[in-house]
Amino acid sequence: MQSNELSITLQAIVVSRLKAYNDLLKFRLSALVAFSCGFGYILGFNGQIDWFQFAMTMIGGFLVSGASCAANEIIERDVDKLMTRTQNRPLPTKSISVQEALWFVIFTGLIGFTLLYAFTNLLTTVLAITSLVLYVFVYTPLKKVGPIAVFVGAIPGAMPPLLGWTAATGSISYEALIIFGIQFIWQFPHFWAIAWVGDDDYKKAGFKLLPMGGRKDLNTAIQIMIYTLFLLPLGLLPTYFGFTGLNSGIVATICGVLFLAQTFSLMKDCSKKSALRIMFGSFLYLPIVQIAYLLDKV
Repeated sequence: MQSNELSITLQAIVVSRLKAYNDLLKFRLSALVAFSCGFGYILGFNGQIDWFQFAMTMIGGFLVSGASCAANEIIERDVDKLMTRTQNRPLPTKSISVQEALWFVIFTGLIGFTLLYAFTNLLTTVLAITSLVLYVFVYTPLKKVGPIAVFVGAIPGAMPPLLGWTAATGSISYEALIIFGIQFIWQFPHFWAIAWVGDDDYKKAGFKLLPMGGRKDLNTAIQIMIYTLFLLPLGLLPTYFGFTGLNSGIVATICGVLFLAQTFSLMKDCSKKSALRIMFGSFLYLPIVQIAYLLDKV
């Protein structure tokens, strides 16, 4: 009986620790980063795909993203205690110590960079390092300064497809800049919708992410609409330049119009409910459009 209880206790401890580390590296977010790396790789690769290099690119991207997220949580551990959405993270709850988290960042970051350097190229590795530095040491402190943080944060946020492209091709071309640009612009309505929904929480932490003076009003809603509008012409550029076909251009346009339509509701009522729709719309827009590009690669 005691042996059974000990086994159950050990199992519970292991599950608890795994969950804590899963939360620390933000598994779902890092998995999306890995997906975007894979998207850029396949879109950029010509000929028969090197599946091993493809896998190393995705794993490397996943680990670098996990290291960035964990480093961000170390820096923000005190303000995370103040916000409802983050107060149960591993560091505020002390389920993982700061020292453990720091070693985790070093370990995952070094493995991620090593995989990218060993199996892709120097350019991809340098871009990954730049992404981590911008996210952790520039974007994170700027969140308390003003909405300029969203602009800075959009750069590492748009880096994954660029990393995939450079891993496949070894260079930055206009096609790479197009897929980077789509993900870069997408992040403004995405971030601002999240900031609108979580405004009360963000104010507790002193974060200033909303544009136009940080108010949830028509002016901010118009800013969200304008950046969403930019996605319509940007979404057609891969078709225009011929590295994807017409079908994906149609899908990107339809998704862009539907995404844009949600912003009109926010402009009309400036409500949290409308901002929530934009937030969920942004979660759907990017993977659907990226999958359409992949399926329609010329």
